Amino acid sequence: MLINGGLQLLAAPPPSNPSLRKNKPSFNCIGQISTAAPTADAGLLFREKLIYLAHLKIDTRKALTQNPNLRSTPLSALHSIERCLASMGLHRAAVGRILDMYPRLLTSDPYLDIYPIFDFLLNEVGIPFPEISKSISRCPRILVCSVEAQLRPAFEFLQSLGFVGRNAITAHTTVLLVYNIEITLKGKLEYMKSLGFEESEVRKMVVRSPGILTFSIENNLVPKIEYFQTVMKGDLEELKRFPQYFSFSLEGKIKPRHRMLVQYGLKLPLSNMLKVSDGDFIAMLMEMRLGRAKQEVDRWK
Repeated sequence: MLINGGLQLLAAPPPSNPSLRKNKPSFNCIGQISTAAPTADAGLLFREKLIYLAHLKIDTRKALTQNPNLRSTPLSALHSIERCLASMGLHRAAVGRILDMYPRLLTSDPYLDIYPIFDFLLNEVGIPFPEISKSISRCPRILVCSVEAQLRPAFEFLQSLGFVGRNAITAHTTVLLVYNIEITLKGKLEYMKSLGFEESEVRKMVVRSPGILTFSIENNLVPKIEYFQTVMKGDLEELKRFPQYFSFSLEGKIKPRHRMLVQYGLKLPLSNMLKVSDGDFIAMLMEMRLGRAKQEVDRWK
């Protein structure tokens, strides 16, 4: 028969090595491999995959909804993703958290999608290997960004602002690499210039306080600048000297401390008002009040 003839054409001469001959599959085995896997086996493999994801603390329902390709991804591929992330120093808990945040990573190709990002951070940005895991943990989103379309252009733009030398991008500031240049980064720069700062001044401010580039204009920068100008009657020159002002909580630190200063009729530079701990701030107020009281006593002597 034609089929038998075809099988005979595929058949090789018996190997001389008995061990090889023993391991060679029979035609009956080939026939079995070509048939569909039993439903029970497929269900078992799928269950093993769900258990593996659950052990990583991954929301399996969310992961399957956001990444339907995960259903057909073999467990071995998931292991490869975990090994890839672990090779950069990420602990299993961190790996699970990252994969839960971005389920698309579960079906990515480590060599095409992830290792190029690690290579970029190590060799172009210059993040030391021990710091790579910190960079990723602080900003897992970097793992789903394209090096060519997003990370490298953002890196070059940030360098043009002054993030070079001792101000170069570090594990603490790699988050800046994921922001859209035109909308987010340039948008913050334009807003700061609209306040009356020169472009050169804005560049210096964001390099000294990179958080300015990450804050929401409407929810963070605007309320803080309005409070500074209308309530505190502050001078923009002071913000040039202390751009870190924008990094402090308006409700949690700026307002309460300013109100205490007003209550006692005292004044402090922004840096002195905000950089110290609560205990040191209270101690500073006490010292200032005692000093003023002593001056009053001396004046009446």
